[in-house]
Amino acid sequence: MRIHQLSAEEALASLHSGQEGISEAEAKRRLAEFGPNQVERVETTPLLTRLLHQFTHFFALILWFAAALALFAEIQQPGEGMGALALAIVGVILINGLFSFWQEYRSEQALSALRNLLPQMVAVEREGNLLELPANELVPGDVIRLHEGDSVPADCRLIEAFGVQVNSAAITGESLPIARDASPSEEHDMTSSPNVLLAGTALVAGNGRAVVFATGMRTALGEIAHLTQTAGATLSPLQREVAFLTRVIAALATGLGVVFFAIGYASGLPLWHTGMFAIGIIVANVPEGLLPTVTLALAMASQRLARKNVLVKHLASVEALGSTTVICTDKTGTLTENRMTVGRLYVDGRVFDSAQEALAQAGEVARHLLLTALHCEEVERAREGGAITLLGDPTEVALIEMAREALPGQVLHPRVDEVPFDSDRKRLSTLHRTDEGLQLFTKGALAALLPLCSSSGQPLRAEIAARWRDAEEAMASNGLRVLALACRRVPEPYDRSHLEENLTLLGLVGLEDPFRPEVPAAIARCRSAGIKVVMVTGDHPATAEAVARQIGLVGTAGARVITGDRLQRMSATQLQLVLDAPEVIFARTRVDQKRRIVAALQAKNHLVAVTGDGVNDAPALRQADVGIAMGVVGTDVAREAADLILMDDNFASIVAGVEEGRTVFANMRKFMTYILASNIPEIVPYLAFVLLEVPLALTIIQILAIDLGTDMLPALALAAERPEPAVMDQPPRRRTERLLSWSLLVRAYLFLGPMQAIVAMSAFFFVLGGSGWSYGEVLAPADPVYLHATTACLIAIVVMQIANVFLCRSPSLSVFTLGPFSNRLILGGILVEIAIILLIVYTGPGNSLFGTAPVTADVWLFAIPFAFAMLVLEEARKWLVRSRGG
Repeated sequence: MRIHQLSAEEALASLHSGQEGISEAEAKRRLAEFGPNQVERVETTPLLTRLLHQFTHFFALILWFAAALALFAEIQQPGEGMGALALAIVGVILINGLFSFWQEYRSEQALSALRNLLPQMVAVEREGNLLELPANELVPGDVIRLHEGDSVPADCRLIEAFGVQVNSAAITGESLPIARDASPSEEHDMTSSPNVLLAGTALVAGNGRAVVFATGMRTALGEIAHLTQTAGATLSPLQREVAFLTRVIAALATGLGVVFFAIGYASGLPLWHTGMFAIGIIVANVPEGLLPTVTLALAMASQRLARKNVLVKHLASVEALGSTTVICTDKTGTLTENRMTVGRLYVDGRVFDSAQEALAQAGEVARHLLLTALHCEEVERAREGGAITLLGDPTEVALIEMAREALPGQVLHPRVDEVPFDSDRKRLSTLHRTDEGLQLFTKGALAALLPLCSSSGQPLRAEIAARWRDAEEAMASNGLRVLALACRRVPEPYDRSHLEENLTLLGLVGLEDPFRPEVPAAIARCRSAGIKVVMVTGDHPATAEAVARQIGLVGTAGARVITGDRLQRMSATQLQLVLDAPEVIFARTRVDQKRRIVAALQAKNHLVAVTGDGVNDAPALRQADVGIAMGVVGTDVAREAADLILMDDNFASIVAGVEEGRTVFANMRKFMTYILASNIPEIVPYLAFVLLEVPLALTIIQILAIDLGTDMLPALALAAERPEPAVMDQPPRRRTERLLSWSLLVRAYLFLGPMQAIVAMSAFFFVLGGSGWSYGEVLAPADPVYLHATTACLIAIVVMQIANVFLCRSPSLSVFTLGPFSNRLILGGILVEIAIILLIVYTGPGNSLFGTAPVTADVWLFAIPFAFAMLVLEEARKWLVRSRGG
């Protein structure tokens, strides 16, 4: 018989296991035999294909075209150096492609390493001890415990189940929860058997114990692993913008190359000169370092976020978080410390500050309340070195610790049955066999328990129910999370469908969860950054509003507090209108309502980030533009659905992520300004060559020496710029805002670039004039005068770019405000830049490859004052921008 057709005991025996699990020694032996419990990764795109893509994207195709033109010119007119130029351009393509591939691969590996920081942990019973182990250490025969929200880590057979319901969408495609139990099954197909849990599925209700019978690639999920790894990567707004930008620039470069090729040919230039001219225009306009810089900027941001306790699952989500306009956040554990303690009790019509005080003055009623708190729970008890540690929801742990302290030595009565908690019922009931017979203990929201309670067999009178509600309101208004506790005797045999009726309401327990001390400042930063924060919680409205006021989320008397019941009655239009309020809190929300709130915000054209930790949050996390799961208390389902994971469950970490996302976009603009500014001094020599008939001041190979030699590292260092002080004092960027803005183009092409071009051409003519050259005189490519003059032009551009990298660190802040040593990567990049230009100018191989010649110090002294002049002019422009509030 197959394992699902056996009884629980027979299933355990068939795997040579037992109720207490297997031994550690046997587990090690089986792990060596069956291997780790992990699905082999399916590589959707082979590495070779991804490598080849780096040489076939649009920028690369433009450079291939330029190389082909150079080769064609070499065939038409051999010996003019065009063949060497073709080889140089091919070398540029190869270097650029290999760098981009290496950086992408390195980022991917770094992210994989980060993901390993959050392995799925499983509660495993071995030799009677409860342990928390990584899921990849599970072996057949292990007995595991599962609770609502857990992902099933391996194929296993239930041996004990309490209200278990499973979402099997990952395996069967069926999205509705399916009930599961531990009884033997007559089903022929194991996957549809009601006592089998398959790896990759998720518990949406209940809890139970199960024995593992298949791990790793032997699971049903392992056999269809490709189904879970075929989702294509999505493009963030920045990635779409960069793709658009590459096409625009590449098309512009090609268009200019073709136009000026025609102009040169019509002017009577030789074909190879015309070809060289067109190639120079194309190469000068293509920012070869753009794509690797995008990858580097995102990867560095993800690494910085990892140090701030934010795990980035998808690089694209970094920049998307920076564009967020609304954050929908949970309260417990995110805004608060998730460290519950009992602050107040309401028992027998009186308020007490401690359980001991209630027990002393309220007698038997208080005792039954404490017994309910002790028994009605869903926690795990881990044994380490003889000590017992409670693992589970902090609310549950706080109640148990309160009861333990007040009732020391109280023996736990065996559990017979339970009605598990779910967010619709808002209560949990457990049935226990006591010395007095079966006893039902129930806890949950007061609104959920009141209709089930009675007094002397009759429903509670309206005035009594009102007193209970007033007591709850008073506790909640002080920021306490309020739970009601009730119990009843249950006759045998019992009807499970009628367990929760005729309850005796015992009292209320108010639990306090202090807010995180850093949260108020984070909320204030969101407000100054133009980001709206909306609290979405299952807590009582008064509790939610009290905490919101404590942390500064609500500061006016007119805050809108919307309960789940009221939200349920709202139309989509009404909900969108409610969201116009500057301060909104959603309390007592139900399963599907968070997703509805997110969808309504998106309908208002907001970019929404949402936090979540439970299995019921998964739809909202997927719906959001950026889903953020909790790393400490979050469920596996929530983590899988999210884009980011908070390793510390702290709202302040989200704000750090917003800052990093905005910085990525800002740094890309700084990089674009830097490289586009250098395009002008690279293009002007070719325009002068054709239109003014002067010698070509800069060769194509020298352009490549700038773009992929001297400029590359300083440009990449701009991607590592720290956030500017005012980055969180500005509203989120509009979705329609382009990376290549008009202000950027004007600054690069009409201000910084022309200054560099003037200095570069001036240095060229400075050397020519000093050598006795006169207008109209033709210089041979190997003429020492020409070599010195082009070298002077090259040096002038490099000197100006050294100054420019400091100017591009901010579009408005003074370079003196930023401080020269705040980005050490720029200083390192400049040192490398200087070393490269010295090798090009003062070494034989450099002279031979780049067509340069050693120059005297007067050339450097000619260019350096102009760099300071550009610094002064740019500082004046920034001062005007700041004085106008720009």
